[in-house]
Amino acid sequence: QVQLIESGGGLVQAGGSLRLSCAASGRTFRSAAMAWFRQAPGKEREGVAGISWSDYGMTYVYYGGSVKGRFTISGENAKNTVYLQMNNLNAEDTAVYYCAADTSFRTGSDLLRSYNYWGQGTQVTVSS
Repeated sequence: QVQLIESGGGLVQAGGSLRLSCAASGRTFRSAAMAWFRQAPGKEREGVAGISWSDYGMTYVYYGGSVKGRFTISGENAKNTVYLQMNNLNAEDTAVYYCAADTSFRTGSDLLRSYNYWGQGTQVTVSS
């Protein structure tokens, strides 16, 4: 069974920063791609950022349009972990943030689609 555990959410003032972490575990699980999604009250789930690792040692990242230049995704493939550094936060970033993982390698906008494993979510609240 695969489990994803997120941490790092909380309350921050507008203009501030937060760093989210996510670790995936499972006896034989090895993620090829991981991502962050978010869902604000009354809104659809939105892809925030994704990262993947190829068998040749290349790392690929992709960002949703609303966070480009403010958020940075990183991760450690061997540890099945992914991080999201969020800077210059604003009220529109308030949402539950979910970590996702999959064993299927992908790049580009596919990094924000079709994940089989999901975390429970962590709340991020930005006060204006």
